Amino acid sequence: MADEKAAAEKKKIIKGRHKSAQKRARQAVGRAARNTSWKSQVKTIEKKVMLAIQKKDAKSAKEALVTFVSTIDRAAQKGAVHVKRAARRISRLSSQISSLR
Repeated sequence: MADEKAAAEKKKIIKGRHKSAQKRARQAVGRAARNTSWKSQVKTIEKKVMLAIQKKDAKSAKEALVTFVSTIDRAAQKGAVHVKRAARRISRLSSQISSLR
């Protein structure tokens, strides 16, 4: 009974008239989940950088910035975040950290 219900739920989710459109819909669900994961990681690390900046701790801010740059660049490379948005975030945080000295 539970299997039939799960199958019915799955059929409702998949939209599209053609087989290729249905496959695209299935792929889109997976991609959206992956992008959400990347965006979440980026936001978490960005918060750590901002916290270090607020505490005026230049050393920990620089360390957090290194991990942030690497993470947001990977996210931009994979298409989860726009490339120019990533560059803008890096630039703004870098300038804030350089003004801590």
